[in-house]
Amino acid sequence: MTSKSATAVNADNNLLLEEPILRLPLEVLRKIFKSSQRCIELDGKKLTEFARDVAAKAPQVSQEKSLENLNTMITRMQTLKRKMETLQEEEKAVHAQSRRRVSHLNDLHSLTSLLEEGYESWSKTRLDRYMVDYMLRNGYSNSAQQLAKKKGIEELVDVDVFVQCWTIEESLRNKKTTECLAWCADNKTSLKKIKSTLEFELRLQVYIELVREQKLKEAVSYSRKHLSGSYDAHTSEFLRASSLLAFPPHRPGPYKALYAEGRWDHLVKTFVSTHHNLYNLPQDPLLHVALAAGMSSLKTPGCHSTLSARHNTACSVTSLCPICSTELNELAKPVPYGHHTTSWVDHDLIVLPNGRVYGTRRLADLATKLGLDNGKYRDPISGEEFEKAETRKVFIS
Repeated sequence: MTSKSATAVNADNNLLLEEPILRLPLEVLRKIFKSSQRCIELDGKKLTEFARDVAAKAPQVSQEKSLENLNTMITRMQTLKRKMETLQEEEKAVHAQSRRRVSHLNDLHSLTSLLEEGYESWSKTRLDRYMVDYMLRNGYSNSAQQLAKKKGIEELVDVDVFVQCWTIEESLRNKKTTECLAWCADNKTSLKKIKSTLEFELRLQVYIELVREQKLKEAVSYSRKHLSGSYDAHTSEFLRASSLLAFPPHRPGPYKALYAEGRWDHLVKTFVSTHHNLYNLPQDPLLHVALAAGMSSLKTPGCHSTLSARHNTACSVTSLCPICSTELNELAKPVPYGHHTTSWVDHDLIVLPNGRVYGTRRLADLATKLGLDNGKYRDPISGEEFEKAETRKVFIS
């Protein structure tokens, strides 16, 4: 009989994997707020200055010019209003998304047992979320959107954030830095707070490409404009980059690494890591994290032992252990063993002549299902049959 504690829902442990579902909307809201603040400060300041200038010149200008100035002010104010309305709609959408996510997590807290029908439904929704997250991280945006729409979980996944991330990834793989630099400009303050070197790395790559094409004057101008300001923070990199002017690509000397094509892969990884840090997203797909945790909790030393492998190749009955299955055995090899503080052992153990140990009741139930002669047991793994008299009682010491 299954113990009550074994089937109890531990919502707090489940929520360890669910932090991103709530933290990302907060980051998006913070970004919207910063955009609103910037619009009000910049556009508001320009409007105030323009109004002050118009008021000062009003006595010296004609009525037509005054009307023209007023119309210009009204147009600018309407433009600011449209910007704020757009940001407000985005904010409302994020708030609705957050409410849906909180409701989804509250559904878990309302459950008390893993055997409840509601838990199976909640778990399926979580798996759908993890699948969408995995597909988005690997560039299958259309498939991810279709799955999210089919399962009705659009508000539980972050399609727009990952689509933007993948678009910039692809542009970097195509050796284009424009989109990534624009993203850096939009998030300049946040990148500065986490001391990111992404923008410097991008600027350095643009400089390297100019040198590669032997556009040395443009490279020097670009370096003065975009790299010299980072001299104190990146002195060694700046000096190495400056040396490229004397070492062209066909004879790079000690600066071969700077000309290497692998730098673009480095930029892609740096951008993805920075993007995920900025939005408080885990670096690995949630599906990987959940699989690793599940496999680790089930894995035992016997799952990859030589003896286990030898028996499994010859047996006619598939092991019930998920880690020993063909699908997961190889995948689980690098995963650590689980930390088990409680052992679950049958109380009526017997040892068969082949050395395998099983519970008497389990062997008796199997014999009944298979229709064996009275007094016979079958090894569920090897398929061998033995007389009851050949078995011996064993005890845990």
